[in-house]
Amino acid sequence: MSAARLLVRWVARASPFLGRRQAVLAPLAPTLSRSMAAGGIPTDEEQATGLERIIMQATKEGSDPYSMLPSKIYTGSKEDPHLVPSINNKRIVGCVCEEDNTAVVWFWLHQGEGQRCPSCGAHYKLVARQLPTGTPP
Repeated sequence: MSAARLLVRWVARASPFLGRRQAVLAPLAPTLSRSMAAGGIPTDEEQATGLERIIMQATKEGSDPYSMLPSKIYTGSKEDPHLVPSINNKRIVGCVCEEDNTAVVWFWLHQGEGQRCPSCGAHYKLVARQLPTGTPP
């Protein structure tokens, strides 16, 4: 016997006790309220966890944890070198020497004194960068 037939028989047997209209319209189980109906759709900040939440909180506080925002424009001179953040003591850097140049000059930048691009002579300096740590609340 199918489930639909069993349900029809159950409603037919229960109808003398509940009244025909109530038996058909009576819910079989209490309805559950949905959380979205009570409080609306959660925001991105409420749903974020782990590293995503740390990044969102740091961005909201005004810091740039992974250098995602555009950096300050430096002149590239010896007094005002391009600052390159790194979590290691060296980093590979690509320099587009001229605005309309299609070739990139790659070189290793080491911690300490600033270095010059071997092609155009622009100055670069490696600065220590710490990754954000901690667990979100």
